[in-house]
Amino acid sequence: MVAEPYTADDPETRLALFDFAFENAPIGIALVDLDGRIIRGNAAFAKLLSLPIEKVLGTHFRDFTHPEDIEADLILFQQVLQGRRDGYTIEKRYLRPFGEIVHVLIHVAAMRDAEGKVVRFISQIEDITRHKEHERQLAERAAQLELALEAVRGGFWQMDILTGKFETSDRLAQFIGGPTAARLDLERYVNRVNVNDGAQADLTPLIAGKLDHNVAEYRLDTVHGERWMRCDRRLLRDSDGRPVKIVGMAIDFTEERRRIEILEETARTDALTGLLNRRGLSIEFKALQSADGFAVLALDLDGFKEVNDAHGHAAGDIVLQTTAARLTSAVRDQDLVARTGGDEFVVVIAGDRSAGEVAAGRILERMREPIAIAGGSADVRTSIGVVWTNANRDVTELLEEADALLYDAKAAGKDAVRFQSASRTVV
Repeated sequence: MVAEPYTADDPETRLALFDFAFENAPIGIALVDLDGRIIRGNAAFAKLLSLPIEKVLGTHFRDFTHPEDIEADLILFQQVLQGRRDGYTIEKRYLRPFGEIVHVLIHVAAMRDAEGKVVRFISQIEDITRHKEHERQLAERAAQLELALEAVRGGFWQMDILTGKFETSDRLAQFIGGPTAARLDLERYVNRVNVNDGAQADLTPLIAGKLDHNVAEYRLDTVHGERWMRCDRRLLRDSDGRPVKIVGMAIDFTEERRRIEILEETARTDALTGLLNRRGLSIEFKALQSADGFAVLALDLDGFKEVNDAHGHAAGDIVLQTTAARLTSAVRDQDLVARTGGDEFVVVIAGDRSAGEVAAGRILERMREPIAIAGGSADVRTSIGVVWTNANRDVTELLEEADALLYDAKAAGKDAVRFQSASRTVV
């Protein structure tokens, strides 16, 4: 006679399956009697307690539960016994020998007989110590960030590229509009930006994915008046590299900017390029000696704004620094080179009229070479207006005349030189 195979409905089979799952489960499992004592536990449960399982059996769960967590656990345990619930889930702490703490998440379910009476409990226990440590670290960082934000004036904003939704944080909204201000959308935020600074605040390069990070500086109308904001903007991409969100941190740096402006006013050199600034140019020009006269060249970069808009201010700074190096290398040591504005430069050549013409042509050629920037190159050229004089004249007056010629060069198509005499134009 051949024995019939076991089936899942067979009591012995079900018990064998239960025993196998109980003993080999990756999380702790324990059977608890109606008094709260452990009557069975698996290896994972013993490992959680750092005790041999034989030392755990017969002990009450309060014996290894942290004293501060016992009351809540006992209340829920009694509610199950009273029929008010079938089970419960609770986070609590186990105390290992020598006081080591383990954070656990426990799922407790009542096991009932055929008449529905609770006969024991089965508990599933997960070790969440690492998770709780991560939570603690995140909470600490959040608290540190909150303290840091309290020390600065400004706040966060974010933009969902897929939906176009833009929203400021409460802190930034309140910095802009006062304590009761609601969060601002993109239109209301942009309306607060000074109209002359719109290009600096533009998000187009980030939205298009051309940049992953840039820093913009612009003026913002706030409840404290117009303030200079430095905004760190970062692009977030999905797993396929597509732009999905932009996050920004705008911080008021008005006082810092004012200090810089004061320093620049009193200093002789430009901080970015190392060239003379307007004040330094005026001082050095008065001391410049030449029996043959002076040529004053006013220069303006063609295409600089497009570089700033497409690649950001960091790339713009590289263009300015490269221009400074090219101008310096194109003239002699005794000649003067200055940066007098954003992309405005001045070169003073000590010598006769032809010396100024030659220098202007040399500068024009050197500026036609592409400038290397991150991710490629920039085609930035220059327009030049030149005035020559052999008289002792004020440099400001000479610059006004050179600027007028510079605008003529730009109007004629840029990348050109206009000299004092139309018949002496160099192209």
